[in-house]
Amino acid sequence: MTVRTILKMGDARLLRVAQPVTAFDSDALHLLVTDLLDTMAAANGAGLAAPQIGVDLQVVIFGSGAPNPRYPDAPVVPRTVLINPQITPLGEELENDWEGCLSVPGMRGMVPRWQRIRYTGFDQYGDPIDRTVDGFHARVVQHECDHVWGKLYPMRMTDFSQFGFTEVLFPGISAAEDD
Repeated sequence: MTVRTILKMGDARLLRVAQPVTAFDSDALHLLVTDLLDTMAAANGAGLAAPQIGVDLQVVIFGSGAPNPRYPDAPVVPRTVLINPQITPLGEELENDWEGCLSVPGMRGMVPRWQRIRYTGFDQYGDPIDRTVDGFHARVVQHECDHVWGKLYPMRMTDFSQFGFTEVLFPGISAAEDD
């Protein structure tokens, strides 16, 4: 198990557009996915992107198939490895909800996201993924894919009066569960 260091907001590597993956089903890609899964699990993450551990590739993982302590009321999202992602909004409806990020530890903000999306890409073996999702699942996908496009959730916020420390906004979530 390799738990990698998660880069924090302010690190310029989080602001670059990541490179697409060109070689699937390789030892290097499988090791990267394992490191991402181990790191996400150790941090109680809902998802994690390769740029968050300093790897300049379009690889994101999200979901675990189990409830997440950082988002106790959210529906379960299936574990997914998504490479070279593309997102298509389905409809005009945006939904505001609270988000946190392992690269912005201890904070939450209200972020508008498309309510329903279609996402496509590939898994680590090069097999295509094509899903239509809504709600929390759609939010997690958009959040993680933003990382491969050089964006952090505060860059999507429209009202900074709804941005603050998790321990103040959500006292039921311990700092240990949120970092």
